[in-house]
Amino acid sequence: MKILIVDDHVLIREAMRGVLKGLKEDAVVMEASDCRQAMQLIEKHPDFSLVLLDLNLPDRDGFAVLGDLRDRYPAISVVVLSAFHDHENVVRALKLGAQGFIPKSGLREVMVGALQLVFSGGIYIPPEILRHSEPAPKPHRPTPKFVSDIGLTERQMDVLTLMMEGKSNKLICRALQLAEPTVKNHVTAILKALKVTNRTEAVVVAAAIGLGQKHSQ
Repeated sequence: MKILIVDDHVLIREAMRGVLKGLKEDAVVMEASDCRQAMQLIEKHPDFSLVLLDLNLPDRDGFAVLGDLRDRYPAISVVVLSAFHDHENVVRALKLGAQGFIPKSGLREVMVGALQLVFSGGIYIPPEILRHSEPAPKPHRPTPKFVSDIGLTERQMDVLTLMMEGKSNKLICRALQLAEPTVKNHVTAILKALKVTNRTEAVVVAAAIGLGQKHSQ
């Protein structure tokens, strides 16, 4: 596994290198201090598995870099690592295709747990963002008040709730004791019901309209 840390602060890069080596001892970890160095490394090593990307880079806006990476290297997972983890930045990064958003202010244990989730195929979203009272960008339709309004079954809500916790399909299978094809069918139905195209968008929209927190409805 090859991992790239993109951050202009040496101490942050060293700290993340230590965390990554603790999780993936055999991983090849490379570093870049700006966008130019990062893109040069990615062009030379297009087989990176993961890029940890700071949003505040000295030579280019981190969101622009994220957008380029998703367009040019869709097979590479990108996780944002930022000191600015307000609701707007987190939602924007997820909508651009980030696999997760890890606040730099988080404890080492939080970072370890977040990266473990990403490595298992999940999406890490800071819990406080999912609990945030300010609504995320509204979907282009009236906001449903009940699960039945968008056509989700109780089992599909179970799946959606676990998706919002960042669990991969395999982990959802274990938690609900379902076959993987069944979970995939439920995920497809959830995306269709929420009128989104991927799991990240589904989680963002579900959080915005209060699903997951209202499973009892």
